[in-house]
Amino acid sequence: MIYFDYLSREQKQRIFYIPPEELDAGKETLAYALGAIIYMPANSMAIQKLIDNEIPGLVSTVLCLEDGVDDREVDFAEENLALQLKTLLFQKEKGGCIPFIFVRVRNVEQFKKLTEKLGPTLSVLSGFVFPKFDTAVGFEYFEHLAELNGQIGKTLYGMPILEGPGVIHLESRAGQLLKIKDLLDRYKDLVLNVRMGATDLSGLYGLRRSPELTVYDIEVIRDFIADLVNVFGRPCDGYVISGPVWEYFSSGFRILKPQLRQTPFREHFGKDGKRLRQDLLCRYIDGLIREVMFDKANGLIGKTVIHPSHILPVQALYTVTHEEYCDARDILDNDGYGGVTKSIYNNKMNESKPHTNWARKIMTLSRIYGVLNERYDYTSIICEENKL
Repeated sequence: MIYFDYLSREQKQRIFYIPPEELDAGKETLAYALGAIIYMPANSMAIQKLIDNEIPGLVSTVLCLEDGVDDREVDFAEENLALQLKTLLFQKEKGGCIPFIFVRVRNVEQFKKLTEKLGPTLSVLSGFVFPKFDTAVGFEYFEHLAELNGQIGKTLYGMPILEGPGVIHLESRAGQLLKIKDLLDRYKDLVLNVRMGATDLSGLYGLRRSPELTVYDIEVIRDFIADLVNVFGRPCDGYVISGPVWEYFSSGFRILKPQLRQTPFREHFGKDGKRLRQDLLCRYIDGLIREVMFDKANGLIGKTVIHPSHILPVQALYTVTHEEYCDARDILDNDGYGGVTKSIYNNKMNESKPHTNWARKIMTLSRIYGVLNERYDYTSIICEENKL
C-alpha cells in the first residue's frame, strides 16, 4: 500500500520531489502511517465499501463495536463484523489490497469473546482499539492481546483511547496519566499509538465545538492535550499521539470568516481553484484543515475522521514540504554537533541540537507521505485529487 496511489504517474511527477514509499506493517512505520483513520460502525453495510475499494485514499479504518453501535444491535454487529472479515480474508488470500483494519471493542469481556470467535480472520486485522482506557482495565486488555499474539503467531497492536473523567478532571489528571504511562511502558511493543476521546471528554462538561472552531478552542480540552503531550510526547519514550476526531461534514450558517485564504487556490489553479475552495468551505473542511495544523504543531500524528470527504485533505496535510525536508536534512547532516545554520530558503535559522527530534520526525513522514516539489503545498494535492 502506498499513499496517493490513485494519482497518475504524471501527477506524481509534477507534485512530488520524493514520492511516498510502500508501507510496511512494522510498528515504527505503521504508528505514523495511519493518516485519516475512518470509523465505521460494525453493524453498517458500508463495510462493503472496503471490500470493493470504493473509498479513494483509504489507508486505515476502525470497525466500531462501541459507541457507534446501538446497544440493541451489538449481537448483529458482531455477526456482521465476522462475516465481513471473512470476505476480506478471502480477498487478501487472492492477493487483493486491503487497508489497515482495527476493531474497537466495547469492553474486555467482548474483546476476549470476539478474538475466540474470529479465528483465522484475525489475520486481516492490524489490531484493536481499547475505549475508556484506564489502569483498572488496561492491564487485562494488553495481557490478553499479548497472549493472543502468542497463539496466532502475528503481532496485533493495541490503541488505547483516553476519554474517562480520571484523565480530564484536574485533581486526578496528572496521577492518572502517569499511571497509564507506567502500564503502557510494560507493553510498549504492542502500543501502536495513544488516542484521545475528545468528544467524550467534552461531553463530561456539556461542551461541543462548533465547525467554525477547533478542539483547541475548548480550553479544558486544550489543557488536557497539553498534559497528554507532556507525558506521552517525549521522543525518548517513542509514543505516537493521534489527533482527536473531526465530526462535521456539511455546511450550515456561518458567523466567523472562512479559514482558507483565496490566494493559494486562485493563483495556482485559477477558476478551478476558486470553485474547489468554495466546495471545501461548504463542507467545513476549512475547520478540519485548521485543526490538523494545530495537531501537527503540537506533535500529534494522524486524525480520526467519520466521513470519506475528510480523508484526502487530512492526508494531504501530512505530506512534507520541500522546505521542511531541506531543513530536516541539513539539521541531521550536522550529526548533532550543534551550531546554527541559515536555512536553504534563507528565512530561518536551523539549530542542530534542539531541532534534531523534529527533523527525525519529518524524515519519517517524508518516507510515508512523500516530499512535495518546491512551490507546492497541500492545496496542490487537494486540487489534483479533485480532478479524478
